[in-house]
Amino acid sequence: MPALVLLGAQWGDEGKGKATDLLGGSVDYVVRYQGGNNAGHTVVVGDQKYALHLLPSGILSPGCTPVIGNGVVVDPSVLFSELNGLNERGVDTSKLLISGNAHIITPYNVTVDKVTERFLGKRKIGTTGRGIGPTYADKINRVGIRVQDLYDESILTQKVEAALDVKNQMLTKLYNRRAIAVEQVVEELLGYADKLAPYVADTVLVLNQALDEDKVVLFEGGQGTLLDIDHGTYPFVTSSNPTAGGACTGAGVGPTKISRVIGILKAYTTRVGAGPFPTELFDEDGEALRRIGGERGVTTGRDRRCGWFDAVIARYATRVNGLTDFFLTKLDVLTGWEQIPVCVAYEIDGRRVEELPYSQTDFHHAKPVYEMLPGWSEDISTAKSFSDLPKNAQAYVKALEEMSGAPISAIGVGPGRDETIEINSFL
Repeated sequence: MPALVLLGAQWGDEGKGKATDLLGGSVDYVVRYQGGNNAGHTVVVGDQKYALHLLPSGILSPGCTPVIGNGVVVDPSVLFSELNGLNERGVDTSKLLISGNAHIITPYNVTVDKVTERFLGKRKIGTTGRGIGPTYADKINRVGIRVQDLYDESILTQKVEAALDVKNQMLTKLYNRRAIAVEQVVEELLGYADKLAPYVADTVLVLNQALDEDKVVLFEGGQGTLLDIDHGTYPFVTSSNPTAGGACTGAGVGPTKISRVIGILKAYTTRVGAGPFPTELFDEDGEALRRIGGERGVTTGRDRRCGWFDAVIARYATRVNGLTDFFLTKLDVLTGWEQIPVCVAYEIDGRRVEELPYSQTDFHHAKPVYEMLPGWSEDISTAKSFSDLPKNAQAYVKALEEMSGAPISAIGVGPGRDETIEINSFL
């Protein structure tokens, strides 16, 4: 059963793009199964750097078919902007497939996202303002616009009217904004129909047939485990399910088809947006991690909050995703510290807690309990095998593996495609 899920094991930004790209040459399909253009991936190929937001990272691998699944929300303007940018750089994007059941991010979804977040003030969630949440809300409220609706003007018009009946009341009476015209939205969306048509497919059928033919399919999650709408640090989460279960619903494959679940784990921890973050650093170490690691959001452009590795959330990610392997990224960023703190537990109201508390209140009050591990000063960017790493770096990796509950099968020692130590093959 050659189906793999690859997902973030922290709060996102762990380096999923690099991991997907590394596997891209060995897989037949790479599938985005949730999220939208709020999930940025940076992929470095040779001296070229690619910033992807909506497209699967596999689009950079010749011979691989990239798929946008039914669980993704699609902003057509962003989609074609990305496609055009890649085409201009000589990347073949013709094999892309988009599910006809994927939902469209409409102009009014973006407007509602921005004005609502602004209205919340100090209570804001820290969304990207790209209409992701309101689009998923429309989906659940059964007034969402799907890709297939662009090919039936009557249905499209009815759905836009139904959505704007309520939204225009809210925009004009609560937020003092101008009402949005139905005709304007319909005309804009219909303008994308012909351009989208070559890519639209029954991706559920395509992917299941591929698996039946023993093709290798990689399911790529956006964001990370702790941003999952059900299993993350709610309400400071995304609007979909980046966890492994989301691959089944977001791509239309059964759980029995999944053979391996790979968690991407940064050698320290970062977070973008609001919400609790027990190991967050506000000192020179935090600034050093941010600077050396280039910790700036690919999609948001915001500086990432930085902290030491948190083994509690790593164990949690192993549990809720059923992880079989970890890909540890950015180990090279930690070069130069004499000692490296690792959070092994939390202190909450005087109690030692070794598993992620289910209570939001407890998590907000969690203080990290650190264990100090010896650091290293040697440059590790040229390491090709585990034995090439300094002894202290090896010990750090082994300690994280033991604390996290799943084997570390690959290690990133630099941003490049070839700067990876593969310990165990994922395929």
